[in-house]
Amino acid sequence: MRIVITGGFGFLGRRVAAALLTSRTFRGAPIDRLVLADRVVPPGSAVDDPLVDIVQGDLADRLDEVFAEPVDVLIHLAAAVSAECEADFDLGMRANVDTTRAVLEAARAQSAAGGPVPRVVFSSSVAVYGSDPALPLPPVVSESTLPTPRSSYGIQKLVCEQLIADYTRRGFLDGRVARLMTVSVRPGKPNAAASGFLSGIIREPLAGLPAVCPVHPELKVALASPRRTVEGILRVAEAERGAGPGRIDGGVPVNLPALTVSVADMLSTLRQVAGDAVADLVTVAPDPDVEAIVGSWPAVFDNARAAALGLAPDPDFASVVRAHLEDHADAVVDGAHS
Repeated sequence: MRIVITGGFGFLGRRVAAALLTSRTFRGAPIDRLVLADRVVPPGSAVDDPLVDIVQGDLADRLDEVFAEPVDVLIHLAAAVSAECEADFDLGMRANVDTTRAVLEAARAQSAAGGPVPRVVFSSSVAVYGSDPALPLPPVVSESTLPTPRSSYGIQKLVCEQLIADYTRRGFLDGRVARLMTVSVRPGKPNAAASGFLSGIIREPLAGLPAVCPVHPELKVALASPRRTVEGILRVAEAERGAGPGRIDGGVPVNLPALTVSVADMLSTLRQVAGDAVADLVTVAPDPDVEAIVGSWPAVFDNARAAALGLAPDPDFASVVRAHLEDHADAVVDGAHS
């Protein structure tokens, strides 16, 4: 059992890897090798575990090394994020579409040569949805809702979803797609995602730093904690095919469970959990460009398909903040704990 995680040293990649290294199994079978592939391996990130191999460099250039031995499962998390794709169209197409197609072609070549048919798990995004003026989003969105992305990032993710569906239909690989909600609270430094502020307005104040909220507080968003997101990715990866509870039916993506909350509720929860001094570090200064992207995403989801896999959304945003406090106590200033 050889498993590859692209973006293996990214925020989610590290957590998915940690979960697999803790269990040391996939669908009950022992993991023999876990390959972490990433363009950059941060200093001090070496994993001291005999199961782990590291492939460093641009993924499209290192696929021969990734597939030098048979790949049983590939969890494709590497991507350029939303705001940078909007700012640099060519970067987004190269990093998201061209690289993903190269990954799929490498998987196809493996199965065509008589090797195992790889299971490819793709992390897509809520950004595949958008409210087109000619076709507004329904009040509640499900997998049957037509995706009409309103950003280059959303378009790129949708293109990859369709490629995976066709490669799967033709038997080249076993592809499954997990559409991620906005993950909050992400630890560490801010990234270039348009939705990054949905972590920043919690993470920075808890660390004693000021933060800017670039949207009107009444905006509603769909969130998932890091814990629930990792759980969802692995559940989609491990599920057997077929109808019935706990199985992946057909080639339709799975929208991971969403907690619907307004930005105002997020800030109110921060105040309740951490106090006035922490909450007052947030300044509201709407940015039309950010609002145009994030505001185009749906906020209310029908979680039935995820629920059939045994997945549930976070119960409330207070639990999300408290999980961040538990998992990242070293990044929280004294007095910010509840």
